[in-house]
Amino acid sequence: MTDLPAELLPATRRALLHRLAVTQAEGRTPSLVAGVLRDGQPVWSGARSMVDGHAPTPDVQYRIGSLTKTFVAVLVLRLRDEGLLDLADPLSRHLPGTPADDATIAQLLSHSSGLPAETPGPWWERTEGTLRPGLDDLLETERPLKHPAGRVHHYSNPGYALLGALVAKLRGEPWDEALRREVLAPLGMDRTTALPEHPHAGGFAVHPWADVMLPEPLTDTGLMGPAGQLWSTIADLARWAAFLTAGDDKVLSAGTLAEMRRPAVGPDDAEWTSGYGLGLQLRRHEGRLLYGHTGSMPGFTAGLWISEADDLAAYALSNATSGPSTAGLAAQLLTLTAELEPRLPEPWRPAADVDAELLELTGPWYWGAAPTALRLRPGRVLELSPLTGAGRGSRFRPEPDGTWTGVENYYAGETLRVVRHPDGTVSHLDVGSFVYTREPYGPAGAVPGGVDPEGWRAF
Repeated sequence: MTDLPAELLPATRRALLHRLAVTQAEGRTPSLVAGVLRDGQPVWSGARSMVDGHAPTPDVQYRIGSLTKTFVAVLVLRLRDEGLLDLADPLSRHLPGTPADDATIAQLLSHSSGLPAETPGPWWERTEGTLRPGLDDLLETERPLKHPAGRVHHYSNPGYALLGALVAKLRGEPWDEALRREVLAPLGMDRTTALPEHPHAGGFAVHPWADVMLPEPLTDTGLMGPAGQLWSTIADLARWAAFLTAGDDKVLSAGTLAEMRRPAVGPDDAEWTSGYGLGLQLRRHEGRLLYGHTGSMPGFTAGLWISEADDLAAYALSNATSGPSTAGLAAQLLTLTAELEPRLPEPWRPAADVDAELLELTGPWYWGAAPTALRLRPGRVLELSPLTGAGRGSRFRPEPDGTWTGVENYYAGETLRVVRHPDGTVSHLDVGSFVYTREPYGPAGAVPGGVDPEGWRAF
């Protein structure tokens, strides 16, 4: 439910169009298209072009570059969720004989395998894939690692080429065919393709010191395709952003998508302004945590960002090799929308029913002498939060066996159990072996190690 109008306010639309126009003019790009998604629905799109009286429609294809990696990552996570692989598996378990045999699938997804950023020459983005016919042609065989595996985030395009080959091996068909059948068709993304289909933009390089242009080649990069081959439209990217926001059980669950956007390795910078999950980039922009991906190929740039907190997404595509920052534009469009039309909270409503046993658990608990509150949330979720200081807190989801599992922070994955006396009354809470009692170090409490028999006293 939302109290916001289905469309953006006129002042918001004007501000977004102005930001788009400034980026096209200052970035000197032949054309630029962008859009905003709110509550899972497209609410604005805009376009600017070098041609008077003409602007690309939302159905015009642009090359999306490394945004392709988000699609490949979804294919790999589908394999994991089906039990066909484990993220801790070395690549050699499923695709033996490559120079990256020891790299784990998780490391390849998160760019922490230590593999190089690019292939040996020639420049793969501007040359046909026929020049790299085998997987051995994608990496140096004598020194395939540039960093210790699992320790450093080092962006690797060949790493995603290997993931595409992994998908092809386990599915028995080319990665892009698996993508079309398993992901694109269920999501209604029929304008996202490996090769351009009419109508599509041509890619250009714009001279850095003069207002002249040069066409860029539209290459089929072959085995390197999973690193940046796809073409798409802003209409299709709206569908992709909606999927990456909420999930779709026909393709991938919301829980797995949440796993994809958790940081997999440490950040690249001391300020923690960016990071990388499993196929998704993370970025802080003007106080907001965004996830999505950037993309570039000769003649094109792309950017897509999502703010979970605002339930907003924005995306932008251009057909110039360099100049406009489509990733920056997408972040700016999202921020503008959030600031001009902030999300309204859902109205508070009382619970439809009450579980007396769970209601009995609410209120103050003590981990030793540290006061903690336990609250009952919708869906039988329990929320443990410290009342003073920066103690340990978490939400816990209910399990069929009567326990709860932590979903965040220190207790993520840990089990909360309600321990009862023989007569059925509650004794204490056990959270990953930590004991929470109803009073601080009470003499009758189930405190490991016991309590001094003299109890609390003044000194």
